[in-house]
Amino acid sequence: MRVTLERSDLLKSLNHVHRVVERRNTIPILSNVLLKADGASLQMKATDLDLEVTETTPAQVDQAGATTVPAHLLYDIVRKLADGSEVQLATNGENTAMAVTSGRSKFSLQCLPESDFPDLTAGAFSHSFRLPATQMKMLIERTQFAISTEETRYYLNGIFLHTIEVDGQLKLRAVATDGHRLARADVDAPSGSEGMPGIIVPRKTVGELQKLVDDPEATVTAEVSDAKIRLTIGNVVMTSKLIDGTFPDYQRVIPTANDKKMTIDCETFARAVDRVSTISSERGRAVKLSIGDGQLILAVHNPDSGSATEEVAIGYDATPLEIGFNAKYLLDITNQLSGSEAVFMLADPGSPTLIHDTAADDALYVLMPMRV
Repeated sequence: MRVTLERSDLLKSLNHVHRVVERRNTIPILSNVLLKADGASLQMKATDLDLEVTETTPAQVDQAGATTVPAHLLYDIVRKLADGSEVQLATNGENTAMAVTSGRSKFSLQCLPESDFPDLTAGAFSHSFRLPATQMKMLIERTQFAISTEETRYYLNGIFLHTIEVDGQLKLRAVATDGHRLARADVDAPSGSEGMPGIIVPRKTVGELQKLVDDPEATVTAEVSDAKIRLTIGNVVMTSKLIDGTFPDYQRVIPTANDKKMTIDCETFARAVDRVSTISSERGRAVKLSIGDGQLILAVHNPDSGSATEEVAIGYDATPLEIGFNAKYLLDITNQLSGSEAVFMLADPGSPTLIHDTAADDALYVLMPMRV
């Protein structure tokens, strides 16, 4: 194999594929990236057996061929080469080593045979739809923070993506929860998504997808089966296994009878929570909200270091209420709100609270209270 291409093109593609490769691997081939030169392009592929990313980039192919080399090592080499340079990748006759040459720099990397590289065979997909990258980005960003990191409840370690009818309109909905908070976001269901199975997209896949949907002009093509999802964005194809589990009935934890309404300036509230929580310990992140007519008092008490309070003006005309929340969870949610005001729908100190975004009625958050 002998191929020449621009350093910037090679670096951009390697940046997308090398992140999938785990730093520590018991199977040597999984540390490698598969390079396949053919026609006028170079294809790169990396996998961790659950997630596979492939990207194709234009290249001058003098000799077609394929090999695999250490992914992180190749990425680090190309990253350190001079801007604007050309890079030549060439294997020796036995395909046991690959030379990376750019200007006066020359590296030799050990190869493993292409035939050893695993293929995450996709099988047949039952549903296919296209979605603007901006909508996919919105679904991810509004829900990702609530994905559980608790491995024992593996079915919560991703975003639940499904279609649902809301007021006679079909929506594509993303939901994530860790048992303490829940985030939900909707977009109009794209053509082809009707009747698709509800799927749980794993946390790692969500993280990689988020990095690929930055281009507002791009379109995401999603193909779905019961076990896998394949996402195509431009020259990048990402195939991932889905979490094999049942997502809980999240509708049951969304309260419908919360009748105490508090409106508050989002930025003022977030800064006040951030300030008073400075004094809280890592173990006890609780902030107490004392809600009264037109005024909210935030209080944190830490027996080891002291206490803090701050007053904030609010809109509230129901009976006074005291309720506690995890300060970090409050900040995570307020960071997602795009409107200037947040609306809290409360019931009592022991019941979950609903938080709405005044600028986006397609997102909803539920937060469980803490004892304070």
